[in-house]
Amino acid sequence: MIMGVLNVTPDSFSDGGDFFGIDRAIARGIQIAAEGADLIDVGGESTRPGAEPVSLKEELQRVLPVIEKLRAKIDIPISIDTSKSEVAEAALDTGASIINDVTAGRADEKMLQLAATRHAPLVLMHMRGEPRTMQKNPHYDNVVREVADFFRQQYSRALECGVNPMRVAFDPGIGFGKTLEHNLLLLKNLERLRVDNRPLAVGVSRKSFLGKIVGSNEMRDRRAPTIALTAILRARGGDIFRVHDVKENVAALRTVERIR
Repeated sequence: MIMGVLNVTPDSFSDGGDFFGIDRAIARGIQIAAEGADLIDVGGESTRPGAEPVSLKEELQRVLPVIEKLRAKIDIPISIDTSKSEVAEAALDTGASIINDVTAGRADEKMLQLAATRHAPLVLMHMRGEPRTMQKNPHYDNVVREVADFFRQQYSRALECGVNPMRVAFDPGIGFGKTLEHNLLLLKNLERLRVDNRPLAVGVSRKSFLGKIVGSNEMRDRRAPTIALTAILRARGGDIFRVHDVKENVAALRTVERIR
């Protein structure tokens, strides 16, 4: 499953400002759907390393008009990328159907209850720290074990809040409080992170660790490694791939599926 990224922000790490504006965001959303994405992930607050938080009012003003207009023009599901329950609830009211929370319900204690009440599919992501500080010397004794333990913990919390277990997916949070080695270990051991046979979502698209691997600071040089990882991680157990370059990653995923 391909999740197309639609950042309605001026400061996201790879496309900050490209779709900051309702008309441009709508056009990009329509393009994402046309290129074969299975769903669109709309976010109004950058979570890149060092990013500053956005106010509730500003985040709502960024995402709600886009979700409303997109819902009238496309028929694939829309997820809201937020850690604020107020934003998630308003987005669900406007036409989104999935909650993608980079804090896995820890930033806002009402988020898990909201997902339960609204019967909304929920993506729970692992992040060490917060965007402003998460890449300052992150440390783990065993990153694979610790992320897997975190998933089990948050899964239990979600179930206690009444979330339907069949509506939960997990994201290891590549690049969110992890070094290059941490990222690679998590990707190498992806299947070990699975909890209760629930789907695993992976977001590696255009991230800086890919530049370190290929020895380039150019954003365009991260596209090929992203596509390669979509293919290999599908074979290793990945279920949902959050990407910027939708067309190319859809093609990679379809090729792998034919072989499988």
